[in-house]
Amino acid sequence: MRKESNCLRNALLNSFFITPKFVLFRLVSIEKLLTADGSHTLFSSKFNEIYHSRHGAIQESNHVFVQHGLMQVKTRPIRIFELGFGTGLNAFLAFLFAQNHSIDVHYEGVELYPIENDIAQSLNYADELCAGKFKHEFLQLHTSLWNQSHQLSVNFTFIKKHISIADYQPAINHFDVIFFDAFAPDVQSELWSEKMFAKMYAILKPGGILCTYCAKGIVRRAMQGAGFVVQRQPGPPGKREMLVAFK
Repeated sequence: MRKESNCLRNALLNSFFITPKFVLFRLVSIEKLLTADGSHTLFSSKFNEIYHSRHGAIQESNHVFVQHGLMQVKTRPIRIFELGFGTGLNAFLAFLFAQNHSIDVHYEGVELYPIENDIAQSLNYADELCAGKFKHEFLQLHTSLWNQSHQLSVNFTFIKKHISIADYQPAINHFDVIFFDAFAPDVQSELWSEKMFAKMYAILKPGGILCTYCAKGIVRRAMQGAGFVVQRQPGPPGKREMLVAFK
């Protein structure tokens, strides 16, 4: 049995000492897993792939997208683009970041395969982040209408677009940071191509940041081919490295 240390801080402190144990619930083509830090991830039978790391969903997202993404942005307000809204965890972390730091954040994400609202409601991110008072806001991220802008708080607005990234036509030089959180290259190779990273390069502001959990050489070279300056950074628990790219 896992320890009853449910806050992110405790999960981060204990991350290298927890043996992954998984609890499985069958939800049609989506399975819910309990990862090593106590937070949920999902498994998609359609893609035969998990949404977040088995070594800790919250730990991974916090490390990759908050610490190496949001916390490195100096401009205000912060404009985020996410490729893969997924479970909504990264969007929720961005919302909490906005609340905790009193910073205006505008989030925009695309997702072609949304999860059902009842699955979203069963995810334990608010509790594991000691943010139970924001459970309603987390659910709103999922239940709010697609393709419309919403104000989740005085300093957090979001829009999620139910569209493929190939059909997405964003403004040029618009975003400060990109959460690149597609399924792995072995699963969605077309999303990790030089052509795709050229599109990401175009929508970033000069000095903007793209961060991703993936550190494969083929991905790094595709980023560099698109014009990015790429750095390897230490990865989250279970991964040696991740990539951060700068425009």
